[in-house]
Amino acid sequence: MLALRLTRGARPAVQLRRLLVALASAGTGFLLLCTLGHAMSHPEDPSGSLLRLAWCLTPLAATVHLALAVARTDPGTRPRPGLAAIGLGPARLMAVSAATTALSCLLGSMLALLFFLHLRGDLTGMPFDGAAADFLAAGSPLPLPAALTLLALVPAIASVTVALVLRPRDDRPASARREARSYGRFGAYGRTTAREPFGAYGRFRARQGAGEPGDGAKAAPAAVEEKQRPGPDDGAALPLVPDRGGALDGTLPAAPGEAPKGLPWGVAVLAAGLAVEAYAHRTAGSAHTPLPAGLSGAPSVLVGWLLTAVGLAVAGPGLTHLCGRLLQSTRPGALRLLAGRVLMAEATRIGRPLGVVCAVASGTYAMALLYDPTGPEVGPLTTVGVLLVTGCTLATLLTAAVEAKQARSDTTAALLRLGAPATMLRSAAALRAGALLALFGPLTLVVAELAALPLTP
Repeated sequence: MLALRLTRGARPAVQLRRLLVALASAGTGFLLLCTLGHAMSHPEDPSGSLLRLAWCLTPLAATVHLALAVARTDPGTRPRPGLAAIGLGPARLMAVSAATTALSCLLGSMLALLFFLHLRGDLTGMPFDGAAADFLAAGSPLPLPAALTLLALVPAIASVTVALVLRPRDDRPASARREARSYGRFGAYGRTTAREPFGAYGRFRARQGAGEPGDGAKAAPAAVEEKQRPGPDDGAALPLVPDRGGALDGTLPAAPGEAPKGLPWGVAVLAAGLAVEAYAHRTAGSAHTPLPAGLSGAPSVLVGWLLTAVGLAVAGPGLTHLCGRLLQSTRPGALRLLAGRVLMAEATRIGRPLGVVCAVASGTYAMALLYDPTGPEVGPLTTVGVLLVTGCTLATLLTAAVEAKQARSDTTAALLRLGAPATMLRSAAALRAGALLALFGPLTLVVAELAALPLTP
C-alpha cells in the first residue's frame, strides 16, 4: 500500500522515468513472448528458439540496468529525517523501492501480454492481414504457464537487483565497526581512545578543555579557536587557487583522493576482447553462429564482443576520472577547475553508464557497417531489440546525470549564493559534455571498426 501511495504522489518527472521502465519492460516481455511463439510454430528447430532466447538476455540486462538507475533517483524512497521514527528505516525504504520497481515492471509485462494477444488475434481478430502469424503461432493455443513465467522474469530480476544494490550497508572500516560494537563506561556507546581515572567525569567542566584536570575553562577558548581553523585534512575547506579567484574557488567540490581502480582491468578486458576477435578473423573456416540482422560469425566473435562491452563498462569510471583530471591541467581557471572537479567526483556515478552507452554504440555501428542491402532485410524483432537496448542505455545515462545533479545540489546552491552567474554553471556543464564526447567518441569509433573487422568478407 505504501509503495502505491508513493508511486501515485510522485512528481511528473519521476512518473516519466517510471513510465520508461514500464515501456522497457513491455518491450522485453514482448520479445520473450515472441521467442515462445517461434518455439511453438517451429518445434523442429529447438536450437534456433534457444538462440533467440539467448539474444533476449541483452534487452533484459538493459531493462534491469534502467530500472536500477530509476530506483536510485527516486526521491520518494530516499532516507529523510523523521522517517525512521515512523518505521521507515533504510531497510523498509529499500523494500518500498523494490516494490515500486516490481509494480512498474508488472505494468509493462501486462502491456506486453495484451499486445501479444492482440497480434495473435485472440482478442479482436488477426491484425495486419495475418503478417505476424508465422512467429507468433497464431493457430496454436497459448500455454499460459509458460507465458506467465517469461513475463515474470523482468519484474523478479529487476526487483531483486534493486533490493541487493540498495540494501543498507555499514561503510565504516572494520576497526570502526568493532569499536562501535563495544560499550564504554557508564553505558556510553563505543570505546574512547584514552582512559580517564575514576572520578574524572565528576570534576567541574573537566571535559571542555585539553589542559590539566580542572583547567577546562581556560583551555576551552583555545580549543574552539583551533577547531575553527581549517586544517589540511578537512574535506570541506579546500585550498584556494593562487591568483585565480577568491571565495568562489573555496566552494568547489573536493576532488576524490583516489581514482577508480577499474581502469587497468577494463583496458585489459577490452584488449582481450579485441584479441579474441582478431583470432576469429584469422580462423575464418570455423563454425558460424547466426547473428541479428542476417549476419553470421564464429562463436569466438560473440565472446570477443562480450569482452569488449564488459571492458568498456569497467573502464568507464576510470576514463571519466582521467578526463576530469586533464581538464584541470596547466593552471586551470575557475571554469575548468569546476568542470574537472565535478567529473572526478562523479566518475563512478556516470562513468559506468557512459561505458555501456559506448559499448552499445560500437556494436550498433559495427552492425551498420556490416549490413548488406542486397542481403536479407532486418526483421521487425531485430529492430525492436536494437531500439530497446539503445533507448534503455541512453535513458540510463540521462538518469545517472539527474542523480549526479541531485548529489551536487548543495554545491550549486553555494555557488549561486556567492554570486556565481548561472551562465558559468551552464558553461561548466557544456565543457564537461564536450570533454567526455572528445574522449569517448573516437574510442567508440575505433572499437566499432575493430569489432566489425572479423565479419568483413
